[in-house]
Amino acid sequence: MTFWKGKRILVTGGAGFIGSHLVKKLLDLESEVYVADNFSRGKRKNLEPFIDRLHLYTVDLTKLENCLSVTKGIDYVFHLAASVGGILYIVKENVDGLVPSVLMNTHMLEAARTNDVERFLFTSSACVYSEKKSKLNIFREKDANPANPLTTYGWAKIIGEIACKAYYLDYRIKSSVVRIFSAYGENENLDPRWSHVIPSLLRKAILYPKEQFTIFGNGQQQRAFLYVQDCVEGLILSMEKITDAEPINLGSEEVIAISELAKKIINISDKHIQVRYNLSGPQGTHRYCADTTKMKKILKWSPETSLDDGLKRTYEWARRELIVE
Repeated sequence: MTFWKGKRILVTGGAGFIGSHLVKKLLDLESEVYVADNFSRGKRKNLEPFIDRLHLYTVDLTKLENCLSVTKGIDYVFHLAASVGGILYIVKENVDGLVPSVLMNTHMLEAARTNDVERFLFTSSACVYSEKKSKLNIFREKDANPANPLTTYGWAKIIGEIACKAYYLDYRIKSSVVRIFSAYGENENLDPRWSHVIPSLLRKAILYPKEQFTIFGNGQQQRAFLYVQDCVEGLILSMEKITDAEPINLGSEEVIAISELAKKIINISDKHIQVRYNLSGPQGTHRYCADTTKMKKILKWSPETSLDDGLKRTYEWARRELIVE
């Protein structure tokens, strides 16, 4: 508790999906929390239950002067802000997936150096990895070298990781680099233009038959999904325990095929749903999950929420969001 109590903590992208849950957790730990978000994808609604307990900046972090302003007097920074979206976004938005994130990452590190921020955590992504084989790829941290991500979003994360290491080596900024694997949960974007696979399938199940229940690809893609509350716990522990900017995976070992994931969601919905497959749609990386050996060794922790429990909680939240009683 003493690590967090009374500390002035900035969360960039704090009105977003993971950010809003992280903000709530930090407030519960009795930190003084500051949020910087331009609300391009984050929502004020995500912060409303505790907005009177935090400091909010509506700001564009692609500009250095804004990064310098929001980091004044800050002890720790969780840098979550990024140009991001689901598969429909990252396979199309090449410049937007790269440039804003690179600017934000670089400017935030320079601002942290200038303003003597004690600790800095950068949220990287499984998108830094590239598949090596057709069977399940269990990525170890070293598998990102040599770098060959499939998208500019992945390249932006690689560049951010390199920048964190450079600022650690040259200026000794204590930094954590966390590669998040397939987080899901409440407050995630349900808009089909932006959503990842779980919120996309939840939306389709809830609105069926008004919307068709379509899966991109043949459904044999494999993932291990990380519930957002577990993700936040992993971020908190990473900030506490990692200071040398060496990357660490943050993920679950509960691997599932997308077709089986769809069945779980359909069972929760208690509907008779016809599943369709769009073999021409974007499928993303085919089969992958995190090697969590390093995570368990350093953090002395593993995710606690089963996929079944996380899906049920997220389904109920999504139903309230989408259905007006």
